[in-house]
Amino acid sequence: MSSRFQYTLVTLSGVLVALLLVGVLLGQNRPAPSSDPYRHLNVFTEVLAKIKSDYVEEPDMKSVSLGAINGLLVSLDPFACYLNADQYKQYLKTLENPKGGVGLILSRKYGYELSVVDAIPGSPADRQGLTTGDIIEAINGILTRDMPLAFADVLLHGEPGTEVELRVLRLSRPEPVTVKLKRAVVTPPPPEARMLDGETGYIAVTDLTAGKAEKVAEAVRELTGKGAKKLVLDLRHAALSEPAEGVVLADLFLDKGLIATLEGQKVKKQVFEASPAKTVYRGPLVLLTNRGTTGAAEIAAAALAANQRAELVGERTYGDAAMRKPVPAGDGGAVIMAVAKYHAPDGKAINETSVTPQHLVSDVEAPQTMDEEEGAAPAPPDLRQPEKKEDTVLKKALEILGGKADQAHAAPVAAPAAAAGKTLHKGA
Repeated sequence: MSSRFQYTLVTLSGVLVALLLVGVLLGQNRPAPSSDPYRHLNVFTEVLAKIKSDYVEEPDMKSVSLGAINGLLVSLDPFACYLNADQYKQYLKTLENPKGGVGLILSRKYGYELSVVDAIPGSPADRQGLTTGDIIEAINGILTRDMPLAFADVLLHGEPGTEVELRVLRLSRPEPVTVKLKRAVVTPPPPEARMLDGETGYIAVTDLTAGKAEKVAEAVRELTGKGAKKLVLDLRHAALSEPAEGVVLADLFLDKGLIATLEGQKVKKQVFEASPAKTVYRGPLVLLTNRGTTGAAEIAAAALAANQRAELVGERTYGDAAMRKPVPAGDGGAVIMAVAKYHAPDGKAINETSVTPQHLVSDVEAPQTMDEEEGAAPAPPDLRQPEKKEDTVLKKALEILGGKADQAHAAPVAAPAAAAGKTLHKGA
């Protein structure tokens, strides 16, 4: 049985089990105000007792309980997890001093496997070809299926120059690939700004951490000073971010209108409106997105599209825009989860709807399926893809702007040798 088939079977089984657990714990409908919100815990306790007494072999009840907790959290938030006391201490230590990383942003959004949201451009992971949708089966030989997401990030960090070994599954391949990455510490690069022709400026933003929107504003001023009357803002692969920076970015291009709202059960509702005093550009604008466009970039894209300020070209975004924080637990551990969500101007939570461009254009070539049983040629030993000769997404953007389509030939984006993230637990 191939690893790909095993992965599919295990994933489907896991999803079914998770759905059953969530159904038992939360119920299919919102409970009536008078009902006991904890009444389903009795059922949960009974299920645990049945597992302990009747399962085919005596289980490790600690692992079963932790798996149930993390399964429940992931069903609510793909970036959520529970860390025990020791893991939480290591997590806080990594946040304070991240040392070296490999540039991976991880999630459990699709199924319950540890999957790649994106690899930060120029990072060790990016140079080895890891990309959105890849499954990380193991880190240094430790299986990740039941590993808390934030602890996976801890394992990916370490002293610069040291190696970490990943076992990676890509659904277009029959078997996992073992990849060794050398950790490094680098500051994410500034936005890349260049003229595509005499009137069209191009700005590529690969992260939206604190202060990066102001760097975009500087790039806009630079290009308009060179004669740019039309702009392309490339938010593809902008996965490393602090959500609030998306509000600042959108405000650079909006005179008026609602940008977003932020609201949670214990977070007071905040409404973000555009201010004309902060606007730096009012001309034609096209935004580029892909599956790695996440968080702050999604907030900006949703606001500019809803206010009819920009046209969006590319792929549907990842679907994650939330405020997260660790909530300490009584055992010394912590639950890391979303405490508030950002909503687009139409009122929909970006986490639930993502952002869909008006012009859907894929920037990824369809993968060639490898099937050993059919005698197909073996896959290359690494995950790197051939460099594309033409950027079809940028080409479409230039067509919309009336620019020169022949300027859309791919040009490498200046990027550092590696990258490390410090935004909560999302960059490793």
